Order: sequence, then structure tokens, then C-alpha cells
Amino acid sequence: MTTLAGYGTWASPITAEAITAGQVGLSQPSLDRGCSYWLEARPQEAGRTVLVRRTPEGTRQDLTPAPFNVRTRVHEYGGGAYAARGGVIVAVNFADQRLYRIEETAAPRPLTPASGSRLRYADLEPDLARSRVLAIREDHRAEGEAVNTIVAVDLSGDDDGRVLMSGHDFFSSPRLSPLGDRLAWLSWDHPNMPWDGTRLWSAEIAADGGLCDARQVAGGDGEAIVQPAWSPDGRLYFVSDKSGWWNLYCAQDGTARAVLPMSAEFAGPAWAFGMRWYGFLDPSTILACFCEDGRWNLGIIDIAAGGLDRLELPYSELSGLAVEDGQAIFRAGRPAAPAAIVLLDPGSGQVSELGTAGALPVDASCLSVPESITCRGADGTLTHAFYYPPANPDFRAPPGEAPPLVVKSHGGPTGSTSAELRLSTQFWTSRGFAVCDVDYGGSTGYGRAYRERLDGRWGEVDVADCVGAARALVADGRADARRLAITGGSAGGYTTLCALTFHDVFRAGASHYGVSDLEALARDTHKFESRYLDRLVGPYPEAAAVYRARSPIHHVERLSCPIIFFQGLDDAVVPPNQAELMVEALRRKGLPVAYLAFEGEQHGFRRAETIQTVLRAELAFYGRIFGFAPADGLAALTIENL
Repeated sequence: MTTLAGYGTWASPITAEAITAGQVGLSQPSLDRGCSYWLEARPQEAGRTVLVRRTPEGTRQDLTPAPFNVRTRVHEYGGGAYAARGGVIVAVNFADQRLYRIEETAAPRPLTPASGSRLRYADLEPDLARSRVLAIREDHRAEGEAVNTIVAVDLSGDDDGRVLMSGHDFFSSPRLSPLGDRLAWLSWDHPNMPWDGTRLWSAEIAADGGLCDARQVAGGDGEAIVQPAWSPDGRLYFVSDKSGWWNLYCAQDGTARAVLPMSAEFAGPAWAFGMRWYGFLDPSTILACFCEDGRWNLGIIDIAAGGLDRLELPYSELSGLAVEDGQAIFRAGRPAAPAAIVLLDPGSGQVSELGTAGALPVDASCLSVPESITCRGADGTLTHAFYYPPANPDFRAPPGEAPPLVVKSHGGPTGSTSAELRLSTQFWTSRGFAVCDVDYGGSTGYGRAYRERLDGRWGEVDVADCVGAARALVADGRADARRLAITGGSAGGYTTLCALTFHDVFRAGASHYGVSDLEALARDTHKFESRYLDRLVGPYPEAAAVYRARSPIHHVERLSCPIIFFQGLDDAVVPPNQAELMVEALRRKGLPVAYLAFEGEQHGFRRAETIQTVLRAELAFYGRIFGFAPADGLAALTIENL
């Protein structure tokens, strides 16, 4: 028997506590000597990231004792914070950014000297034949912009790193050939981001361990290369988007040969280090992830024949693929089950889930199944999105009532959403909200042309696509025009604030560490993104007028709806003043506004108590603004000017 109740008032078993209790973030799986490794980010341990190992016999062990936190601050987004090879394990500790050797029978032993986090390391590549580990080093010891280099750190300890390669603004992906005689890597320079234009290099390793005969293999300002990797027989492969799609190539005799041309993406944007989408089963066979229309698949490529054998797996999101001795490991997600670290036998197709993001706290009947939709966005072009209808088997809405809609704008903006299970989305749908998660123009997964729709038009195309999605759902009767909200974090927070400032479609919004002043962002953000806006908006200060025209902080007079702001006070990517200036402007105008700031949180919330507080507050905010009482009750929340 179902209960008749208005949308938004349904009682849900998916509580804020259930979303964080026992739930972990999974990343960077790898294999070494038959053992499986991965990282777990644990909200219940103040967001600490732990290195986990599982032996072939099934024994599971945390390798990094508290308070060790496996996380690097290089580029602020990190990645590549540990490596395990030949039984040797090295990792970065977040608190001091030093490299440590991880050993079972002793405490982690530092390899680099204390520097007050001014020396940071990432993208680790063990070079065991020379008793060292290669890494990207970000050096903050001098005034001005940090200096990025490729360094070699001795495994005996107390070594800040011998510089092997310098001279570019950024480096990534140092990868040794199977014989250890050559090194490949990527570089790029301002104003490019790694998805705009990179260069692939290769060099011989000299007798003294340095590099010689360095030469550019591929790439340029208009070609984005990711994940260079050596085949078992010593050939250099990489993924390039020079065809308009991120496809696999092999470097051979001074040329680059496409392995399997397809209108599909065999990689994604390199926001973090150590990202992997393919690996070698043998010299002539590649196991590869590829994305078509927003869904990730796995396939086996016969290099000589150029054929692809698709593997039928129950997953729609794949990342972090690593291969060793005919086995593969990766992170996998799907709509109706928590994400998992998966071990695969490619020959038989048999999969084993070694670890999950946590138990599903509800029956699957409570889950909203996403529907892939398209609608007309900016300039009438096609926009991709996932629509989640309200879903709760214990409730039904009164006839003729349309649900409130939460439109989500993802971060990046060079990023994407996915259809994998997010309990934070189900939090809304199980209470009677509809959710639309928009892959606006500029998102990845649909080719370079779709990604470049945002060039010069950030704050316009993304906003129009979110507005278009909301209007289309209202027109179809799947959303209530009087109860439309938009929410987003980081770049998605900027899209949210622009939508609320420059359009009158949404009736409320939530900005999670979002951007309100593009000029301040261009001046204040960290090195990695310091020239990001050159392409998205225009060169600064030459295009200062455009920056001001698209900054919500300068157009508060156009705002007419309530907003809630969430901000980490230690955020170095989008500093707190971005939220605080906007909050003060809304106060002066007399608009309803709420502001929650969190000590110790950075860019993206990691602590259980923060995540719970944010969910409860956003629900209470919409309840107060839209005039309904959530079954949970209204959390204590101060809304000024209401």
C-alpha cells in the first residue's frame, strides 16, 4: 500500500548518515606480483585516503596507518599519489607532501626531506634497476609561480630529487620502457590545459641515470595527448584527439599510426595524474576502455587486425584500468549498485569485485534509474543529460502534480557526469524530487568538437544548456516550473550562479564552492588553472570587460531568487572570498541567502559531518523556499532576509 503525499515530502531511507556511513571513495587500482592495490577515501576518518592491498589468497590489509593520508597536492587535484612495483611501495603523505617508502613491518619511511609542503610529488614511476622513483615535482620554494619538473628520488631516502627534465610549465606521465632504457613523458605550457594541447617526448636514459637524445614524438598546441605507455615489446603507444576523438596511436618510425579509428573516446581529461584507460594483455593485444554517448565500455583490440571485441559487463563507468600477467583491474560503476574495484580475467570474462564503495543501504526498488535524454540547448544544438524521476515504492504523488526539479551542473567545466550510482542523487529522488544531471557543451565523452563548444563562451553555453534541459522537462510535464532549482560545485557552482543571475527560469539555487568573480579567479587561483580561462573566456586582462560581463558578482541587481552557499575555508582552487563576496551582495539587496563555511575543508568536501550537514541544509533550504515540509523535518538553518 502506497501513501499519497506531495513530491518533496516523501520519507526516505536514504538519510544523510546512510550516505556517509561505511561509504568510501575508490580510486587508482593497480596490480603488482599478483596483489591488488587501490585507494579508499574514508569520510568517517575525516576524509583520510588509505592504501589497501588484497593478496591473491583474499587477505585484505590497510598499508598506511592513521594518520597517514595518501594524497598529493600537485596541481591541487593530485592523482598518482602511490606506486607499487616489484614489491616496492612508495606514497605521498598529504600532511607534509613528502614521499615515503611503505613497509609492512615498520612505519612509513620518508624519502624526501621536510619542506613544509613546498616540495610536492606526484605521478610516481618506480625505476628499481637504479634504486629510485621518478616523479613530477612541484616546487614552491621560491617566490612566484611554482616550478614543475621531472625528478628522480633515491629510494635510500633524504633526497629532494635530481631534475631530469625541466623547461616547460607542466609535465606528466613519466613512463619507463620495459627494458628501462627509455623514458616517455608529456609536457604542456601556458595557456594550454592538458586537454587543449600537449607534447609527447621520448629520451634515452644515459649511464649516469640522466636523459639524453630527447625528441618530440607527437602532439602540439592543437592536439591533446594522454596516457603514453610502452607495449611489452618496447613500442610507444598513446591516446590523441587529433582526429576529433581520443583514439589510440602507435609511434613508429617517426610517424603515428592510428590503432583503431573510432568515433569514441578512449580517454578522458587529465584533471588528475595517473589516469589510465588501456593496458597490454600481450604485445599484439590491448584491453581498452572507451566511451560512446556518455557510457563507458571495455573491449579487446587486436592490434594487427585493427578489430575490437566488446566485453559484455554490467558496468557503465570504467576508469583506472591496469593490466598485469593477463589480469586486469579497474574501478567500475553502474546505476543500481555501489562502485567497485573489479578484477577481470579477459579470457573468460569472469569478474570479481574486490572492494566496494559500501553496502547499498536500501532496497534497489528505492533507486531511481537514470534515463539518457537529449534536448536543445545553446544555439539550438543538442545537449546530453541524465534524467532521474522521483522513485520511492512507499509513496505516490497526487494526480496532476509535477515534481520539483534539481538541475545539476557538473564541475570542470571540462568534465562530465555519469549514470553510476550516487546516493547523493538518490537522496533527492527518494524524497520526491526529479534530478537532471546535464552534460552541457564543454563536457567530455562526446568528442573534441562538443568539448570546444565552451571555448570563449563559459557562462553562456553551459548555462543555456542547463536552462534548456529544465524548460524541456517542464514542457514534457516531468518538472514543476514553479519549483526549479539548480545546484553545482566548483565550475558547476559558477554555472549555477550564472543561471540564477542572467536567467529567470530557476526559483532557487545552491552553490558549492562556486565561482562568482572571474577576474578574482584569474588572479588568485593556483598554477594549474591560472590560464584555464584564456580559452574559456579570453586572455586576461585584455578581455577584462568580458570577465566582468560574465561575473555574477557584478550583476547582483539581476538576481531575484534565493541562494544557499557552501564553502571550504581551506580551498585553494576557489578561495572563500568567491562565496563571501556574493553572500554579502545578496544581503545588501535583501534577497534570501544562507552561507555555511567549513573549517578544514578544501576543494570538495571529504568529511562525513560536512557532507551530512550540506545535504540536510540544502534540503531544508528548498523546503523553506518552495513551501513544503520534508519528512525528515527542517534542519536548523539560518536563511537571512526570508
